[in-house]
Amino acid sequence: MYIGTVIGALIGFFTLGPLGALFGGVAGHFFDKGRMKVAASFTPEARKAVEHAFFNTVFPLMGVIAKADGRVCEDEIGNTEQLIAAMRLNSEARTQAIRLFQSGSKGEQSVDAILDTFLVDCGQYRDLKQLLLVYLITLAYADGNLDQAEENILASIATRLGYSSFAFNHLLGMVKAQFHFDNRQRSGGGSRASSQSDLSTAYTALGVEPSVSDSELKRAYRKLMSEYHPDKLAGQGVPEHVIKVATEKSQEIQSAYEMIKKHRKSQN
Repeated sequence: MYIGTVIGALIGFFTLGPLGALFGGVAGHFFDKGRMKVAASFTPEARKAVEHAFFNTVFPLMGVIAKADGRVCEDEIGNTEQLIAAMRLNSEARTQAIRLFQSGSKGEQSVDAILDTFLVDCGQYRDLKQLLLVYLITLAYADGNLDQAEENILASIATRLGYSSFAFNHLLGMVKAQFHFDNRQRSGGGSRASSQSDLSTAYTALGVEPSVSDSELKRAYRKLMSEYHPDKLAGQGVPEHVIKVATEKSQEIQSAYEMIKKHRKSQN
């Protein structure tokens, strides 16, 4: 799989309009107050450190993923520059982003070394570590395909971030399910009666079994919505381009939850 295809798919995420209205009507309902207090406690200096940590981590790891098949083609480089343009980086930041991507693709740093700096600023925050991993999985899987070399790289990143093999595979399954569920919804699947396959994918997208109670389902849903909430992430210093992907995840999660609720109501 070519990273150019992946990045091209993500351009759609990065060129969305303002985020504030997306979940305005339900924001208060889904806030996890404890988590929001953590975000609010971030000083401007801490938020800047998080922003720099994501910038200096995402681009070299994109380069590592691009080289997973052993080579980086011109299309991959061109689409990376297209992504950078969509992020509206200034000239200095653009040059730095390209340099970081090239550094990763050339293997100038190991995955562990790239992540070391990120962990200094973000290692104590589980949500930020998970957001980085979800962002990279989304990047690698945006064309609906993940080859073994890419999965191995993602697994090594997950290990360095403190994930067990089981936890990584669980998260990977959730992101894949969210991707396929969203694709079905976009193609008109949301207008049809829920098939058993759709429901199974929706449960996987929320990381729960079909046997969970309504209260357990709601708890899992609210937890995911809190983790991906744009206002909370902005308060922590997460860059806008990462927040937009998190917002896309929130939309997928909300769609999955609504399908399950509708199905359960019809069974009563």
